[in-house]
Amino acid sequence: MTRIQAVFVFLIIIALTACGGEEDTSFLESYLGPTSIAYDVDLSHSDSTVIKINLKAKKQLEFSNGDNEFPEGIEIFFYNKEGELTTTIRADRGYYIRKEDIYRGEGDVQVENLEKQQKLASEELFWNPTKKKIYTEKFVTIQDPQRLIKGTGMEADESFSEYEIYSVIDSRTIIPGEGN
Repeated sequence: MTRIQAVFVFLIIIALTACGGEEDTSFLESYLGPTSIAYDVDLSHSDSTVIKINLKAKKQLEFSNGDNEFPEGIEIFFYNKEGELTTTIRADRGYYIRKEDIYRGEGDVQVENLEKQQKLASEELFWNPTKKKIYTEKFVTIQDPQRLIKGTGMEADESFSEYEIYSVIDSRTIIPGEGN
């Protein structure tokens, strides 16, 4: 066998062995699911032994980037400096975006200021704990003992004591004895 024939046979052998089936590379793909799951979450933030904020959720999914998802709902409770409950936020689903330090509630979102007897309903709401603000660009309904206001877009302090609706669609006085 000549040198050219030997090189040719070697190349044919290499070509035949290299033509195997496709390799399964799925194990090399990054996992994007939750890195941990917690149930019956009850987190409290306190200052000088007085609870300021309490977050509750039936289920929390934590991801590698620090984001959290609350697929079975989220409740956030705000307390005054005497430790009395002042405001609540409830949502069907919740998310925490770590990069922006923002919580987002979706679905049936309800905010209630117990001191002023104010209620807010929307389909989406954001809470920025750093700026102590809640806001949305979605449709909102706000009700207190005297008024019912409907509008699009809203910003308020996290206690929902003072708020601004960006575009009021309807506003009316509630007649005493009128049903909700």
